[in-house]
Amino acid sequence: MSQHPSSVPRPLPERPNLRHLKDQAWELVRSGQSASVADAQFQIARSYGFASWPRLKEHVDKLEEVGKLKHAIDTNDFVAVRTLMRRNPALHRAPLGYGKNGPLTWVAECRIPWEPPGPARLAMAQWMIDNGSDVHQGGDGPLMRAALVDHRIPMMDLLVRNGADVNAEWDGHFPILFAPCETLEPLALRWLLEHGADPHLPLRRGHDSPLDYVIGTYSRSPRLAQCIDLLVSAGCETRRRVPGMLAMLRGRLDLLAAQLDAERSLVHRRFADLDFGSTAYRRLRLNGGTLLHLAAEYGNVKAAQLLLACGAEVNARADGDGSGATGQTPLFHAVSQFQDYGLAMTRYLVESGADLSVRVRLPGHYDRPEEFVECTALGYARLFPGERNGTVKFLESVGAPE
Repeated sequence: MSQHPSSVPRPLPERPNLRHLKDQAWELVRSGQSASVADAQFQIARSYGFASWPRLKEHVDKLEEVGKLKHAIDTNDFVAVRTLMRRNPALHRAPLGYGKNGPLTWVAECRIPWEPPGPARLAMAQWMIDNGSDVHQGGDGPLMRAALVDHRIPMMDLLVRNGADVNAEWDGHFPILFAPCETLEPLALRWLLEHGADPHLPLRRGHDSPLDYVIGTYSRSPRLAQCIDLLVSAGCETRRRVPGMLAMLRGRLDLLAAQLDAERSLVHRRFADLDFGSTAYRRLRLNGGTLLHLAAEYGNVKAAQLLLACGAEVNARADGDGSGATGQTPLFHAVSQFQDYGLAMTRYLVESGADLSVRVRLPGHYDRPEEFVECTALGYARLFPGERNGTVKFLESVGAPE
């Protein structure tokens, strides 16, 4: 057998182990594929794309050390973190955290364990900044990841006190202010605004306004209304000119009712400006839909009740968005929410006469941009069951066809 490695290197395991690699080399010697341990180790190194065994060993040793650091952070072992980083200061720049920004980003995210940053985690972050970690790593990655969740505000405060920039753009393109807009965390959003985040700066830099970003986020939560109110109060505006849209998303049914009273035909209009609505799983958007489609997408049963009382059609068909989607009724938006967020709306629409037999062609999974499916509401719901499948079970219980 040829002792020359393949010209295409194979990838290392996610957590390579030096003992396992040595065993691979010994197996080459025992099987007669290599004349010596040194030759076998060279073959193994080349097969993984390294010029020599020492280079491969150095790489694996670094990864093992990074793994130890990550474990120490995840277990809030401040002493171990300090020991590892004092012994090897290069670990301050180790490929850890979101976007591999660095260990400080991973510390600030407080993802493992998922909990508010306690004294040990905060002390860890402060020590790392004081001893070589860059608070701006990745474009203020630590602050961006901390700002995704309300209960991480103590970490946000520590980072900003140490120079983090509330008006930075993570990775050169994602304004820090967009982080709580994405996840619908109003306390973190308020904190950023109160600490100098400019709500008009993203638009001046060529992004959407924060208000349009929060409207278009994939997250679904009653907290959407609070985030919108904060941004409206800060002077943000939306480019989307859909009468009744903001009133509905803010939960201001009084304002929505006043608009419907002034123009009853609103309940029948289709709106091309509803160019949002995809979730973390599903590509379907609201383009060409009615206000009832909008209510169904965001689980606003009270708004749906008001719209139907004003003459909206429960089986109204969307005009389509030009991508190949066409003709879905509001029910399709309700049944395909993750974690059964649309279950209450699904029940209400069915009770109000939604046609379960409607079959349409719609975009599929968010991660499969070429996927389109032809299905009924039940078929669409089965594509996106999330962590629970109560919506699917309900549709089956009322005899919805596949």
